Amino acid sequence: MSDWFRGLRRPAAPVVAVVRLTGMIGDVGGYRQGLSLTRLAAVLDVAFKLRNLSAVAVVINSPGGSAVQSALIATRIRSLSLEHNVPVVAFVEDVAASGGYWLACAADEILAHEASIIGSIGVVASGFGFQALMERLGIERRLYTSGERKAQLDPFQPEQPEEVARLKTLLADMHETFNRMVRDRRGMRLKADDEALFTGEFWTGRRALELGLIDGFGELRSVMRARYGERVRLRVVGERRPMLQRMFNRPGTSLRIPVGPDGARGLADALVAAAEERALWGRFGL
Repeated sequence: MSDWFRGLRRPAAPVVAVVRLTGMIGDVGGYRQGLSLTRLAAVLDVAFKLRNLSAVAVVINSPGGSAVQSALIATRIRSLSLEHNVPVVAFVEDVAASGGYWLACAADEILAHEASIIGSIGVVASGFGFQALMERLGIERRLYTSGERKAQLDPFQPEQPEEVARLKTLLADMHETFNRMVRDRRGMRLKADDEALFTGEFWTGRRALELGLIDGFGELRSVMRARYGERVRLRVVGERRPMLQRMFNRPGTSLRIPVGPDGARGLADALVAAAEERALWGRFGL
């Protein structure tokens, strides 16, 4: 190919990789497909290695979940961004709350809608107590341990104040880790003190902008076209699922219809998981 002909070729269009982070966060196993580093590692690697890459857009719609998986995914995003010298922009859809906001903070810039739900910077633990029900049903609990605290917070035994105190200490440690991550990533952009921001409260996008939790409003396609030109190519990068899952399950949901010999048992597990997820989304009116 002559130099003259090369000169006639149009420059390659800029590329923006799009990674969707949708659903609960956590590698909980079974038929419940949460967001985890195990599932997303290969997706993120591919996204940051696309040719002519100008930016990576992470589209977030998550009510939260595992603090550890939130941290692992966010750390991997930051590491790849620095390694490839590529900026990351987070686009919040309905909600980026709790671990979902943790993921958003991995980006260099956070954009949302005025009605998006943002925040819930806190940690929660929940459970049930069944000891009264067992007594009414005449069920005897038999539990053997080799460590005096191995069975603490057992839902079939009465709650012990010292065990609750230990749990609250753990939650406080995790909360501080979350708070520190937000402070480190948002820095001087935060416009309120810790007492206002780190209570577990959540806000609309408009209020979140006033607090400095996000940087502005915007929709993926229009923002990227404004920044990189109308020729910009938005390349959606996602994990490949088995053919049966692609045929029988809707994309963007964390519930997968089980197939195989354990299908009945798996379906029951999946329905319970779906109920738990529905409750978590319901906290934010979604």
